[in-house]
Amino acid sequence: MTSQLIAPQAFISPLAIGDAVRNALAEDLGRAGDVTSIATVPEGTLGRAVVVARKAGTIAGLPLVETSFKTIDPSIKIEGHARDGVTVVAKTPLMTVAGEARAILAAERVALNFIGHLSGIASATAEFVRRIAHTRARVCCTRKTTPGLRALEKYAVRCGGGFNHRFGLDDAILIKDNHIAVAGGVRAVLERARQSAGHLVKIEIEVDRLDQLREVLDTGLADVALLDNMEPAMLREAVKLTAGRLVLEASGGITLASAAAVAETGVDYLSSGAITHSSPRLDVGLDIEM
Repeated sequence: MTSQLIAPQAFISPLAIGDAVRNALAEDLGRAGDVTSIATVPEGTLGRAVVVARKAGTIAGLPLVETSFKTIDPSIKIEGHARDGVTVVAKTPLMTVAGEARAILAAERVALNFIGHLSGIASATAEFVRRIAHTRARVCCTRKTTPGLRALEKYAVRCGGGFNHRFGLDDAILIKDNHIAVAGGVRAVLERARQSAGHLVKIEIEVDRLDQLREVLDTGLADVALLDNMEPAMLREAVKLTAGRLVLEASGGITLASAAAVAETGVDYLSSGAITHSSPRLDVGLDIEM
């Protein structure tokens, strides 16, 4: 992996990249490989191609593009023209790839699938960030990710200037309404959680009414309150009521159109599942230059 391709404000494990690329290539190449290229391109034919952003956007996924080509043929030469996390205009060259033409063609679709999808997420995140830049709020993602691609999609959020919520069920305690119902109420569920949590584990609890928030504050046992589906007026009341005693996260149906109004209430975070599960892919292509 070429470090110059990574966004300076983000990190992604080479293991996550390698696993994702190998799985995608295995899915695409199947048992017999790229039968079209084998049949039509003479062995040993050399080629040169340019990966191009055909539309404007924020880039994420270049290390996966590189790994896709080099997994097929380690001798392929890569020249990067951009790095993840940058915002580009339409028709910007991102990378030049040179080597065996068969290898370039075999890895093309996997490489473009990764960078198109991840750049779409980064671009959507960057637009959220832009719309709330006049506030102190931050945008973060959720666990509503594509199965098997969570580490990559959360990396793309960071490339777009956003922040990550928990990665899984194992790295933070997030008490939802069903947990409260099963445990027997707000105080009961927070007491159980605090007894179990290690000193580095944060406890967040979801509320959708101000009386629930008051009960959470009275316990003194939570670190974060998730304010679910609250209108801006209620969010402002929640911020006033909390007075800095908890980190506040607004969640539930937040869109680009509503993001600024939500952020202006004074909450600390806006979480959006749509960033990862509904962002349109960025149009990135590969042009052969023989």
